[in-house]
Formats: sequence, structure tokens, C-alpha cells
Amino acid sequence: MRIGYVEIIALLVIVLLLFGPGRIAKVAGELGEGIKSFKEGLSDSKSESKAGAEDKTDEKTDK
Repeated sequence: MRIGYVEIIALLVIVLLLFGPGRIAKVAGELGEGIKSFKEGLSDSKSESKAGAEDKTDEKTDK
């Protein structure tokens, strides 16, 4: 079963009526902040794993 444009528009109108534009904007902002912190966490873990891999490589060459 496919969802068409009419169903999507109807769903958006219902959500707008239930929550109102102010609350939707607040939720969207919080969602954006969450995504931003998630991306920062991913980049931090990548840099830590690269640093850890470099440390292990240095330890092997020192022995």
C-alpha cells in the first residue's frame, strides 16, 4: 500500500491542528539539536578511535 500526496497533506493538516504551529516549531528545534549533538558524538568517537589506532601502531613499532 502506497501513501500518496493527498494522504501526506491530510496527515500534516491533522498534526498542525492537534499541536499548533508553536509547538511543532519547538519540537522541530529540539529534534535539530538532538541530531546536531548526535553528529558531534559520532565525529568525536571517530577521532578517538583513530587516535587509539595510532597509539596501538606506535606501541607496536616501539617494541
